[in-house]
Amino acid sequence: MSFNLQISRSLAKNGGMSLGRKTVSSLEIEQEWLEIQAAQGNPALFRPIYNRYFEQVFRFIHRRTADEDLSSDLCSQVFLKAMQRLNEYAFRGVPFSAWLFRIASNEVSQFFRQNKAGRVVSIEDVHIGEVIEEIDEEHNEAMRKKLLLVLNDLNEMDLQLIEMRFFEQMPFKEIADITGMTENNAKVKVYRILERLKKKLIS
Repeated sequence: MSFNLQISRSLAKNGGMSLGRKTVSSLEIEQEWLEIQAAQGNPALFRPIYNRYFEQVFRFIHRRTADEDLSSDLCSQVFLKAMQRLNEYAFRGVPFSAWLFRIASNEVSQFFRQNKAGRVVSIEDVHIGEVIEEIDEEHNEAMRKKLLLVLNDLNEMDLQLIEMRFFEQMPFKEIADITGMTENNAKVKVYRILERLKKKLIS
């Protein structure tokens, strides 16, 4: 799959199509699990969960499509599949959104593979600087342009990990749940990717 990296300076200032994420406490996650268990027994009780996460899932998809109509269609598919598979959901100690994002990620990937199109990767300008700082390089325009080139050479999974960790500010535990790997494995993979990026940037 090819990628179309889109840079936005305005998103960093006004929130744009960022995920609108907030820190969720362990107590809130446990209370949410009780809601999900209730919805597993009575699908009508899924509505509050849908209302809570619809905008986040829509934004997650829109960052990968840059198309509102397509994002709406895929978002509908995500929640339809979530409803159909709700009884398969098992508590993992992370927000329910991680499971929804996993479904959304699969739906987006499937769409672009079927249509043989390049997926969008939305990057706020401020987060480019964070990646450069993480690999201990000086943040200037030349380095920024070079980083975009080397990011575009990453494979799908590696770019997705960088995208979730730095561009969407996800904790490793949630990244692990979305990708189906362990938290430690997610950390190791991200830091190895950063090492490879650093070698390419200074070469």
